[in-house]
Amino acid sequence: MVNPWAGEVAIVIDGQPHVAKLTLGALAELEATMESGGLIDLVERFEAGGFTARDVLALIVPGLRGGGWQGNAADLAKVEIGGGLLAAARIAADLLARAFAEPGPPAK
Repeated sequence: MVNPWAGEVAIVIDGQPHVAKLTLGALAELEATMESGGLIDLVERFEAGGFTARDVLALIVPGLRGGGWQGNAADLAKVEIGGGLLAAARIAADLLARAFAEPGPPAK
């Protein structure tokens, strides 16, 4: 079970549930793989709907690694993500949004 208040997102890979989370180390890994721009540019692309499949992959791999997965981008390219491409894009967007959200449930 994932904890969205801790920035966790559920993802199903080849029928197996996994937890993804963009930890500080995962964000550093993400920045290292980006060819241009930074995290703000990536956020802006997602907000504008101008993200690419490369952006989705770039977010999901370090997110999975932040959740304890030991694979890499080549491994992820060979698997089936539950819900397909649309689900993968939603997962990537959720990971990005939760990485910069305040922890814990919203204040009342």
